[in-house]
Amino acid sequence: MAVQQNKVSKSRRNNRRAHDSLVAANPNECSNCGELKRPHHVCPSCGHYDDREIVAMADEIDLDEDAA
Repeated sequence: MAVQQNKVSKSRRNNRRAHDSLVAANPNECSNCGELKRPHHVCPSCGHYDDREIVAMADEIDLDEDAA
């Protein structure tokens, strides 16, 4: 079993934990619809990425009755 040789001070212990904090999200505004989205990801509300439509949204798709 490991036993420390010297006491670790509160300052040294807390310096080791300095980089463990969480970082807040960095949302960007979608150039098409203006909603907030994650950077370098497809917009979840309109399906656009870099001024191109990548994902067709469900309300824009018209399916035939016999195809469904």
